[in-house]
Amino acid sequence: MIERRELGRFLAVAGRRFARGEGAAEMFSRAVDAVWHRMLATPEYADFCTGHAGAVLGHREVKGGGPIGWVAAYEEAYGPLPEIWFTDEEGRLDDAALARYRETGRVVAEWDCTPTTGDGDDAVPGGR
Repeated sequence: MIERRELGRFLAVAGRRFARGEGAAEMFSRAVDAVWHRMLATPEYADFCTGHAGAVLGHREVKGGGPIGWVAAYEEAYGPLPEIWFTDEEGRLDDAALARYRETGRVVAEWDCTPTTGDGDDAVPGGR
């Protein structure tokens, strides 16, 4: 499942951002976020997250919008963002957003959650 693969990549990028003291990565893909929400409630989440991010990352509800700050780090590690990042939870592709990204190399989007290091307002199985 591509969404699960991309969630792992997202968590890896987020983990590196936290390790460098940078801010949280913005989760702008509804399709990838839906998989993240389902995985949070499973016993395997801690192992999955640690395997990709090096630590268990929590989930924090936070709304925002603007440039997505982690795209360059993703591209450096994995290449261009695949279409799933521009797809909603129903499988509908936002062709215009994908075209803008391919044309400019930038993503400007809205998000409603981010990972957290686990020491804040988060949702992690077995956490606070």
